[in-house]
Amino acid sequence: MDLNEIVENAKQGREAAILGNYDSATVYYQSVITQISKRLKELGSSQPSLKVAWQKTRDEICSEYEQVKDIMATLGSLKMDSSNTPRGVRDDYNRAPNSYQKYEEPTRDPDVWPPPTPIERKPAPPRQDNRDRRPAPSSRYPPSRNPPSQNQKPRPGGGGRGGPPPRGGRAGGGDRKKDDRSAAGGEGDEPKFEAHGHDKDLVEHLERDIVQRNPSVHWDDIAGLTEAKRLLEEAVVLPLWMPDYFKGIRRPWKGVMMVGPPGTGKTMLAKAVATECGTTFFNVSSSSLTSKYHGESEKLVRLLFEMAQFYAPSTIFIDEIDSICSKRGSDNEHEASRRVKSELLIQMDGVGGACGQDATKMVMVLAATNFPWDIDEALKRRLEKRIYIPLPCKTGRVELLKINLKEVELSPDVNLEEIADLIVGYSGADITNVCRDAAMMSMRRKIEGLRPDQIKNMRKEELNLPTTMEDFRLAIKKVSKSVSNDDLKKYEEWMAEFGSI
Repeated sequence: MDLNEIVENAKQGREAAILGNYDSATVYYQSVITQISKRLKELGSSQPSLKVAWQKTRDEICSEYEQVKDIMATLGSLKMDSSNTPRGVRDDYNRAPNSYQKYEEPTRDPDVWPPPTPIERKPAPPRQDNRDRRPAPSSRYPPSRNPPSQNQKPRPGGGGRGGPPPRGGRAGGGDRKKDDRSAAGGEGDEPKFEAHGHDKDLVEHLERDIVQRNPSVHWDDIAGLTEAKRLLEEAVVLPLWMPDYFKGIRRPWKGVMMVGPPGTGKTMLAKAVATECGTTFFNVSSSSLTSKYHGESEKLVRLLFEMAQFYAPSTIFIDEIDSICSKRGSDNEHEASRRVKSELLIQMDGVGGACGQDATKMVMVLAATNFPWDIDEALKRRLEKRIYIPLPCKTGRVELLKINLKEVELSPDVNLEEIADLIVGYSGADITNVCRDAAMMSMRRKIEGLRPDQIKNMRKEELNLPTTMEDFRLAIKKVSKSVSNDDLKKYEEWMAEFGSI
């Protein structure tokens, strides 16, 4: 790969950003990030120092790219605020901006009707709203005074028959401005999803429990699984990097399902996909889409996909999808559960059509399950790419041991290759448990037979002893593997029949 080309693209992107041509700048930045990523793959593990330097350069370029996107989002929100303001109001304000400041403080005299606030020129409210907004005589006028008669000329800005009704006001105007800010991005750098006709509580529920802006999990954080990473990159990441290529028959997949034993890293892979793509990550579970109210679960599903399209490109990760979309038609299936499944299938077809037209607006559905044989047939068809996430091989087990033990002091007699041979058939979660248990063996020996007050008075240096090879052997005897050979055989048979790798 030509180094001059990377330097030239970075230079062009920065110049375009400085000149305010942010659309061109984003194209150059995306190209530089893609080229650096390819460069890192070519380096592999042969030159670690050079690879670290390239990773640092990519992080700096990504930081600049994020700043350009934030500027574009801010400009978009400002344009939206400007378009929502009536033209006449903008002209009046530009001619005499100081004249509007005198209406900021309301009149303190309860007998004087508040003056109009000409910032918002809304049409007159319906007759019923006027009656609701008209204050009671006892609250507007003191008991010793009478309200003005019909022959008496009302004050300017009053709500009587001779003048326009009260407009703006501190209560109504402030709330509306707050809503406009929340809809257009407001004080934040990103636009915020605004529900149209939906309950705002449901939107807040999804924003709070599902959306994760930056999972911060990279490919290098996951040991092994080289083939699974390649397939996920081809199915999800490359369509965002090369949108012009993935069109027509090469359109991106509607959905990807990761199948495998528990504890093999399926959730980590989904977060790494969202991080590498720079997409908004929606982490969905069965509890997130379940409600006790009739019809609200279907609303949550529809609202989830609408939010995903609004924040596109985005990734919807449905963990343990067999708990949501098991086979329909069984005797113990509830009607509400069937409606949720149907709504999910309909929405997946909808976003799939949108994804095929524009890869930059892609909504990728990632699913993970430990029981693929319980998945509904219609959902299986929509999850076109079905990838098997196996137990780690020997190389993967060694890498997992290194990742888990990077902060643990090891004795010189520890041989990770030998430990990897002793934990054949262990999943990633099982290996983590072995490392955790072995790292605590020296502490257990140190505090054995001591009283609580003696343990409290021990120094930190006395507990931080190196972990020996014997500690690992004892930990392996205490921690058994969680996946049986019969389960592995079932996964292999299912993938042989329904797999799509």
